Amino acid sequence: QVQLVESGGGLVQAGGSLRLSCIASGRTFSSQVMAWFRQTPEKERALVGFITESGDTTYYGDSVDGRFKITRNNAQITLYLQISSLKSEDTAVYYCAAGPFQSYYSRAYVYWGQGTQVTVSS
Repeated sequence: QVQLVESGGGLVQAGGSLRLSCIASGRTFSSQVMAWFRQTPEKERALVGFITESGDTTYYGDSVDGRFKITRNNAQITLYLQISSLKSEDTAVYYCAAGPFQSYYSRAYVYWGQGTQVTVSS
């Protein structure tokens, strides 16, 4: 069992930067593929990206560009999402998720956080 809690969201001006954190409980964090998704009321939940268990490799979804960076610290059981040069279209609820497999699809992830709202003002 893995419990996930996101933090770091808020209201940010366009052009600014933000770092979201997702802290996990449970002893299996280092064996989980970790991912970030985002969702707006108008769109389905979309992959931001995921990171392998060791943190050596990251993959990003088609909806994001080079402004997003996912990292993890297994010793601190924490996942991070750094977003730079924020745009209004980055406004969404951001979720972290954990699962046993690398996947671009939300259904592959077993554990989910409650989400953190990011609002970018222009």
